Amino acid sequence: MAKLVYSAITSLDGYVADVDGNFDWAAPDEEVHAFVNDLERPVGTYLYGRRMYEVMVAWETMTLAGQPPVVQDYAAIWRAADKIVYSRTLATVSSARTRIEREFEPEAIREMKAAAGRDISVGGPDLAAQALQAGLVDECHLFLTPVVVGGGNQFLPDDVRLNLELLDERRFGSGVVHLHYRTTT
Repeated sequence: MAKLVYSAITSLDGYVADVDGNFDWAAPDEEVHAFVNDLERPVGTYLYGRRMYEVMVAWETMTLAGQPPVVQDYAAIWRAADKIVYSRTLATVSSARTRIEREFEPEAIREMKAAAGRDISVGGPDLAAQALQAGLVDECHLFLTPVVVGGGNQFLPDDVRLNLELLDERRFGSGVVHLHYRTTT
C-alpha cells in the first residue's frame, strides 16, 4: 500500500507563505533541493489544490537549459508523476499527466493508496488539511526555514490533533532543519 505524504517548507513559526502570500524566503539552496529531490523520487502522484497547482505547474514549461542539475532533476521528477488538481473553478490543466477532480473524496484517496504502486504526495496546506482531517496522511516532511514571518498560510490547520512519531531529522548548512514524522493512532 502506498503512503500519503505531506511535505512543506515552512517558516520557523509554521507558515508556508506570509500574510501577503510571499514564500520567496522558502527557496531551497542546492543542498536542501537535492535532499527534497530524493524524497520526491518515490512519488507517483501529486494531489494539489488549485493554488498549489498554479505554483507548481511552472515546472512543466520551465526552460531547463542553464539551470543547475538539482533543478533539472526536480523538473524531470515532477513531469514524470501524475497530478490530480482539486478545484471547483479550474476549467483546464496546463500540464501533462494531470486531471481535475471537483471534490476531495477521502474514500477515493483510500482506494488510491490501496491500489498505488508508488507513494502519493498531498501539496498545499488547504488540501492537506482535508487529508489530515480524514486521517489519510501517513507521513509529514517538514523543512523548517530560519525565518519568522509572523502570520500567513499555516502548514498545519488549527482544528486537527495528530500524534506523531519522529522518524528522522537532518540539519543543513543553511540552517534549514528537516523533520520526518509518521502519523500514529
